[in-house]
Amino acid sequence: MTVTDLVTDPSLHAALETSAHTREHCMSMLDRLFSNPSSHPEDIQAELFKAQKILHAYLSQMRGLNRQAVLNVRETKQITAEARQEVDRLHLQLQNLYYEQRHLRGEIAACDAYDHKYQQLPLIPIEEYLRLHPEDSEASEHELMIARINHEHAERETLEQERQGLLKKKQGLIADNKKRRDDLANLDKDLEKFIDAAKPIQKTFEKEY
Repeated sequence: MTVTDLVTDPSLHAALETSAHTREHCMSMLDRLFSNPSSHPEDIQAELFKAQKILHAYLSQMRGLNRQAVLNVRETKQITAEARQEVDRLHLQLQNLYYEQRHLRGEIAACDAYDHKYQQLPLIPIEEYLRLHPEDSEASEHELMIARINHEHAERETLEQERQGLLKKKQGLIADNKKRRDDLANLDKDLEKFIDAAKPIQKTFEKEY
């Protein structure tokens, strides 16, 4: 595999081709210089002058291509650095999302394992609730749970109202019983007073005449 096969940038290909042409031209100049030492110096000097002008053109083109290659390398480095920063940012964001996902999964697992108080409520069975409320037959499991809790709450409120009513009735009966006991106690006292008051009369009837 040659260098040309490894290089894919068009500007670098042009630089390599110009470099190869410049090298070939230099080798050609050397061959011309040492191949015919018996030639006229004036002819050799003219050929070398012409070849030198071509060489200068090649070198000038090489400098331009080299300058362009350096600028391209700098631009590529800048693009690479920006791309690396973007990759690092995305990687950090991905890590944060992973940690957040793991945290949320832990929270979900904790919620699933939590012993909710509503699960301990003596709710009405689903079958019985649906028999009483057939309009909720298409409701989801979550909606049925809320409906059963609301049903239990309403039932307990009704029972509490009944309990309060019975408690007031009980308190009324207790008050009536107390009044009656007080009345009976007063009656006993009155009877005792009556008996004490009747004793002289009884003694009078008991006397013998």
